[in-house]
Amino acid sequence: MKVAIITDTHFGARNDNSVFSTYFNKFYDEVFFPYIDEHEIKTVLHLGDLIDRRKYINFLTLHNSKKFIRNLHDRGITTHMILGNHDTYYKNTNDGNGVNEIFSDSTFDLFYIYQNDPVELELGSTKILMVPWITADNSIACTKAIADTSAQILMGHLEIQGFEMMKGQPCHEGFDKKLFKKFDSVYSGHFHHPSKYDNIEYLGAPYEMNWTDFEGKRGFHILDTETRELTFIPNPFRMFHKITYSDKDLTVEDIDNLDTSLLTSTYIKVIIKDKENPYIFDLFVDKLQSAGAADIKIVEDHMNMDDIDEDDLIDEAQDTHTILSQYIDGIETKLNKVKIKTAVHELYNEAINL
Repeated sequence: MKVAIITDTHFGARNDNSVFSTYFNKFYDEVFFPYIDEHEIKTVLHLGDLIDRRKYINFLTLHNSKKFIRNLHDRGITTHMILGNHDTYYKNTNDGNGVNEIFSDSTFDLFYIYQNDPVELELGSTKILMVPWITADNSIACTKAIADTSAQILMGHLEIQGFEMMKGQPCHEGFDKKLFKKFDSVYSGHFHHPSKYDNIEYLGAPYEMNWTDFEGKRGFHILDTETRELTFIPNPFRMFHKITYSDKDLTVEDIDNLDTSLLTSTYIKVIIKDKENPYIFDLFVDKLQSAGAADIKIVEDHMNMDDIDEDDLIDEAQDTHTILSQYIDGIETKLNKVKIKTAVHELYNEAINL
């Protein structure tokens, strides 16, 4: 038996940005559901954070999230979902969550929501313990179930120490990974950056949502419950692009022949290495704009162009999280820099969503 695993779909991400909504839907319409149909998958496991906003939802996001579940239901696919931290209104309990409010009274009778207590599923020859987001309200029940279960695999929306929340930012809080050593495999949502250590694997989000996701591995997974083999299905579509620009040997004909088909409705950073011909540069930027890019940022240094190498120049186009972390690392202070980074990154993420 083969089941699909997806996590951290975050419908409504980036302040319900319609560009991201279109990007998400393209993944489902052209990658996820075609694969599901071709391979006749009849069971999907969602590991939390169906929706992005914890406190409210707008109509477009409501439509897209229901469309996703409806597309599964109409195919006769059984979907098992655990709650993630973004699905819940409160931080100390999973009661009063958006997923239950949207779907509990719906006609999607093949959609099962696990909001508090862990649930054991027997899929093929494999027993799986599904563990929702652990709060003060359900922590005792969850840790007891983890200790008592005979399941070979645990799937959850977990916060485990030592794993990267995003590239270059490890988590210093949460559970000790020793708690999960009894399982053959542990698969989790929550951290969008995929990573693996021993038997624990963070599967990662299905698509890019901010610059920290640039060039990251994105997609979903297929689990064979008989062989326990996990197969990654990549998402080929990218939202974020970095382009190094040099017009030393660039001609008008080269600009005309540029393939910009993959840049429509995407975010672009143009990193200037050499800009000697303003006319060619204007043609280049016009080409990007005519492709329908959602956002174009130019990174250049006219004053020190001869004094820096390419690696330093590209470094100027780092994502904001990396810049903040490096700045904090350079501060002389006796305060706990890990806690400062965590607080600053949380503030930054909240600011993006406002």
